[in-house]
Amino acid sequence: MIRAFLILAAVLTFTTSAIGQSGRRKAPVMEPTALPAPTPSESPKPSEPKASQVTAEKNQDYLCSNDGTLAHLIDDPNSVKAFQPKEVDVRAEITAQPDPKYTEEARRIGVQGVVVLKVLLSADDKIERIRVLRRLPYGLTESAIRAACQIKFKPALINDQKVPQWVSVEYGFSLAKSSIYGP
Repeated sequence: MIRAFLILAAVLTFTTSAIGQSGRRKAPVMEPTALPAPTPSESPKPSEPKASQVTAEKNQDYLCSNDGTLAHLIDDPNSVKAFQPKEVDVRAEITAQPDPKYTEEARRIGVQGVVVLKVLLSADDKIERIRVLRRLPYGLTESAIRAACQIKFKPALINDQKVPQWVSVEYGFSLAKSSIYGP
């Protein structure tokens, strides 16, 4: 009996000491330290203003620029004189159409779909303007417009004269075809 009592006392003593040591400790007292005074040469630098990005909207026209930015055209789209494919003798022929880049944000969110653009191919081998017919969010429409700006083509012909022509171009964005390293 005494032995059982001694074992019970030992267990209770061990248990109360284990409970009493819950692992919490008193927070150490930190002595305040003086912060170094900023030197005059460490003044904050003003950030350079970022160029405002154009968000491509449906049924709006855009112009390609040499630096890769987009310019929104605000002139009357009906004032543009160009031919539809059925109105020309020889249709314009796209010889090179680069793929657009998948934006990181669109890939992260999982946006997929098709951007449809109407591109005005000029008589002097330049892209005159690009009209958005169907858009996608998170920079995919803008990426498609930048890719369309790099299109190479042979102009349309009427009576052996080069003429401007509208063509429709589609850019598909599929996560299955995208890569974190590629377009």
